Amino acid sequence: MAEDMSIENYLAQGGVLTNPSNVPSRYRAELMKLMATFVDSELAGAAGFADIINQGPGIKERIAAAKIVLEKTDNADRVLKIMGEFGANEDKYANHHPWTARLDRDADIGTSRSEQDMRLAVFNYPLDGWADAVVMNLLMGRAVAVQMAEFSMVSYQPLAEAFRAIAPIEARHAELAEEGVTKLLETADKSALQASVDYWWPRVAASFGSASSEKAENLKAMGLRKTANADLKARWEAETRAILENLGLTAG
Repeated sequence: MAEDMSIENYLAQGGVLTNPSNVPSRYRAELMKLMATFVDSELAGAAGFADIINQGPGIKERIAAAKIVLEKTDNADRVLKIMGEFGANEDKYANHHPWTARLDRDADIGTSRSEQDMRLAVFNYPLDGWADAVVMNLLMGRAVAVQMAEFSMVSYQPLAEAFRAIAPIEARHAELAEEGVTKLLETADKSALQASVDYWWPRVAASFGSASSEKAENLKAMGLRKTANADLKARWEAETRAILENLGLTAG
């Protein structure tokens, strides 16, 4: 970075930061929120899916579900280690909130979250059996794939590298879910699967946040975002709608 260039200008021009020592306070706050949202969502998602493992129709399905739980927890730990470099208490973090906690199925909280639990709102809703869990994992897995592509370009280099390593793991989870839905369609009630799609579609869509956000522009200036929420959501909708149509299901 040139000596006469501020960190803000450096970031706005595509510069990257590599360690906590040269991170401005405002940047640090937004970076920590981004990491906490990912970690909390992975821990909550893993906890919810763990409760459903033994409802899997066969050994292979249960092994796949258990692997997803393990890998999501490991992905959370990978990012939590970076948070630890900024002062987060890694040892206590995993126990600071009941990750299995869920709202009623018909609750409507939009995109709201709390300061103590930064999980995406979608992870506050309960799974309703094995088939519902597989459908949710497909829709959310596709959303995560879109978000990982975005987060793999953040301006904090260690986090970008972590997300690039996590991306193919999360992509495989979405593939497993698609395979699971395909298998369920051989024997399950298609209308029940469609009902799960209808339930989860708007809740997963909400995870992309507001279409117009002044904060998003500020994050772009810091190199923590590159693409507008609306564009990310549109990409998810198009890609996921195509997958659902191929399965004989209809997007919400």
